[in-house]
Amino acid sequence: MGSVLSLVKLIRMSVQYFVYILTNRYNTVLYTGVTSDLKIRVFEHKERLIESFTKKYNVHKLVYFEIFQDAYDAISREKTIKGGSRKKKIDLITRMNPFWDDLYDKL
Repeated sequence: MGSVLSLVKLIRMSVQYFVYILTNRYNTVLYTGVTSDLKIRVFEHKERLIESFTKKYNVHKLVYFEIFQDAYDAISREKTIKGGSRKKKIDLITRMNPFWDDLYDKL
């Protein structure tokens, strides 16, 4: 039983969660999301596979992300970012990615 609990704990520790911000070609629209697989999720946005805000507004450029070990922390951070002003989001992106490069290929 102890080894099973250790395995569950190890699996939980190896799972990562991501809060991310996408923008459009002109950096005028911002979208904040959370996922457990950033590469696949951004691919879905880029390929417009899901009917969503990002498809409607051509938002597919990954300009910011944070990594979390705990899903609750990631969701809480997503809500904080979403609740912040546009200026706060822009400042957050610019500190990490001053030229607003698409970070997708760096994943």
